[in-house]
Amino acid sequence: MSKQNEAKDSLLYGDVFKTMISLSVPAILGMVVIGLYNFMDAVFVGRMVGPEAMTAVKVSYPFTLLNTGVATLIGTGSASVLSRAIGKNDKETTDRIMGNLTALILILSVLITAVGMIFTTNLLTLSGAKGNILYEAERYLKIVFIGSVFVNFSQAANMVMRGEGKLKMAMSIMAAGAIINIILDPVMIYFMKDGNGILGAAYATVTAQVIQAFYTLWYFVKKSDTVRINGVKVDGALVKPVISVGVSAMLMQVMTMVQQTIMYNTVERWGSGNWQTILGASLSPQAFAFIPLWGISQGFQPAVGTNYGAKNYDRVRAFTKTFMIAATVLALVFYVPIMIAPGAMLSMFITDPAIVAEGAPMLRVLFSMYIAYGVLILSITFFQAVGKGGAAAIMALLRQVFLFLPLVVILPGFFTHNVEGVFYAQLITDLIVLVIGTCLMAASFKSMRAEEKENRAKSKFNKVAAA
Repeated sequence: MSKQNEAKDSLLYGDVFKTMISLSVPAILGMVVIGLYNFMDAVFVGRMVGPEAMTAVKVSYPFTLLNTGVATLIGTGSASVLSRAIGKNDKETTDRIMGNLTALILILSVLITAVGMIFTTNLLTLSGAKGNILYEAERYLKIVFIGSVFVNFSQAANMVMRGEGKLKMAMSIMAAGAIINIILDPVMIYFMKDGNGILGAAYATVTAQVIQAFYTLWYFVKKSDTVRINGVKVDGALVKPVISVGVSAMLMQVMTMVQQTIMYNTVERWGSGNWQTILGASLSPQAFAFIPLWGISQGFQPAVGTNYGAKNYDRVRAFTKTFMIAATVLALVFYVPIMIAPGAMLSMFITDPAIVAEGAPMLRVLFSMYIAYGVLILSITFFQAVGKGGAAAIMALLRQVFLFLPLVVILPGFFTHNVEGVFYAQLITDLIVLVIGTCLMAASFKSMRAEEKENRAKSKFNKVAAA
């Protein structure tokens, strides 16, 4: 049996729990190492350069999500189309996916690089960055934008690897890039000191991404059993299904950029300069803890997508239940220590004990809904996997625009320390979106049961007619 058939049979017929483990562990590890890029940049810069430089890295981070958004748009959409094509044995579609992905990534990455280089200062001022923080953030972000095509291709193609069930290979490639970045960070920061340490962190990140992109390209040209690059061109027949599914995943990334930009701007308005540092340090552990849950969602996507394409709705339900329980257990690993010792977490980024003490209660508020994030993320991923991009997009937009933005503007007026309202806005938003997502999933499962009932009735009628 070929490796391709083994992976497909595991998704369609294998033990649900064992399949979840085999999909999730490498996916989680792979996504964790992706998160190490910005996380370790912030740690090394904060420790080796200073708090202003660390704040500059964190203020820059939301705008790096322009790249992540493009990679997610094309990668998630392509992976969803691939999973359903594998379930339907549609080899014609499978053979065209990577050529279309590569062409779209090249076009969109060039646009991001051009816009990013020209409007870096304008973008950063939206977050409230001023003075030396603005200067350092501008230097860091321009270098990151230069590497757009490499990071976008490697991340988008990595999602296709996961979509074909090659989670271990996807993890290995991402891990190699993260390890290279971690090694290069302190080395380049040290040798580019005398005011240029932050540039060393940026160059380390881009170098790691270039190496990772070339190895990924080699995999899809020479190695993959299922999907290879057969000519690079935009495929009109694939663009619509890829974009319609991927847009919700992209919104999660791009709207995070908008969300965090407004958060930085609002805390600068209502709080002292220290509050931007507190927010940057608070968002780092939250973003890093978010990543393993995205990882488990990457394992969830091919499991649900392949079985949905094959109309195995009982396994879709079984995988959904199993993955959601596992995601909640995984969330506890991060939730408990951060809620118990938020100050210790902030101390990784901030060396001033007074600032740490001021920010610790708000990190606890910001993180309080994390225990339910597994269910929230898997709800969005479920709709992406089954090709219902509209429902996923609704949840993403509610979480990061239509609910959050009004709350982050209104709530500070209800607190004695106004800046606290910024942190509570995220808590209330997540709670509302969780309820909405649960209701949408319940409706989707009800629809599947109705289809199963109809199919059984048709099958019974056909048997009677044949007799």
